[in-house]
Amino acid sequence: MARINLLPWRAERRKQREREFYIQLGVAFGAALVALIGWSLWMDARIENQGERNTYLQAEIKQLDDRIAKIKDLEKVRADLLQRKQIIEQLQANRSQMVHLFDEMVKTIPASARLAGMKQSGESMSLDGVAQSNSSVAEYMRNIEASPWMGHADLRKTENTHDASRMPYSFGLDVRLNSPAETDAPAGSSTAAAPATPAAVPAPLAQAAQSMTAKPAPSATVAPAANATRAPAPAAVPAPTGAKP
Repeated sequence: MARINLLPWRAERRKQREREFYIQLGVAFGAALVALIGWSLWMDARIENQGERNTYLQAEIKQLDDRIAKIKDLEKVRADLLQRKQIIEQLQANRSQMVHLFDEMVKTIPASARLAGMKQSGESMSLDGVAQSNSSVAEYMRNIEASPWMGHADLRKTENTHDASRMPYSFGLDVRLNSPAETDAPAGSSTAAAPATPAAVPAPLAQAAQSMTAKPAPSATVAPAANATRAPAPAAVPAPTGAKP
């Protein structure tokens, strides 16, 4: 016998599907909310971590800036010390140079000329003076160029003042100075070559030293005696030539 269901099952099934849909929608909304909260917390943690890193980097950058400022100060002090060292070395090098220059000034200036002023700037010197004639100025220039401490001399000016003084000509010279290294090189070579001549002189002294050192040996004492008697023999060679006539 067949059973016939006359209840509204389609409406109940529709309501059940609606309930399932709302349940799924609520679960999805809850999952999305949890995911959003988790993502927000994770981003806040990353932002906080990055902020801490930025703070650390800024502190390190500040320390590096302080060190760079100290290094710049030290470099400035170093540059000042090097500049002072160069000035001191230059003054020490020029001290002996000025002494030689004054000596050369006295040696090179002729009797018919007189210096009125001099000014040094670097490796050049300006000389101003008076002379009896232009030939005296030319002689002074030749003497300057022959000096080992002074080089080429350029005539800057020469004027005749037409006065009644003993030295009516005024002149100006620009002189190039030689560095001490250039002048010391020949001196060093001469001093180095100087011992070469005494090295050849002490030949008799060497023979005397050999004879003195040979005296303690009994056999050696006889040999020098024989040599001493035979040594004058070559000196007596001219006797036969003189005896021929």
